[in-house]
Amino acid sequence: MNPAEAYILSKEEPYRAIMLHLQLVIETTIPEADLKFKWHLPFYYLSGKNMFCYLNQSKKYVDLCFTRGAHLTKHLDVLVSENRKHMKSLRYFALEDIDDGVLVDLLQEAYALRALPIYK
Repeated sequence: MNPAEAYILSKEEPYRAIMLHLQLVIETTIPEADLKFKWHLPFYYLSGKNMFCYLNQSKKYVDLCFTRGAHLTKHLDVLVSENRKHMKSLRYFALEDIDDGVLVDLLQEAYALRALPIYK
């Protein structure tokens, strides 16, 4: 088991279930996404070097943060930027909060923007 998977499995519920679901949807939607453990977080990379997104469990929620969030144009009403200039995230307090349609739309848009710089 790699350290990123160990990180996910070590979390208490409901955070573990949220992260496992996000992991499944990310890896199904973007098969080339490679899960690594960077900066003490589960981080997805494309082509081994291109940062794509990461999972972060905070005190009361899980963030799925998009590294090119400043470029995203879909579902802006549900994206959180909260004191971040370039990254935006989807925030989940419970497994039931996840809208797979919105999640897949944003993953696909972020993937289409993968060649852009992180900074806008």
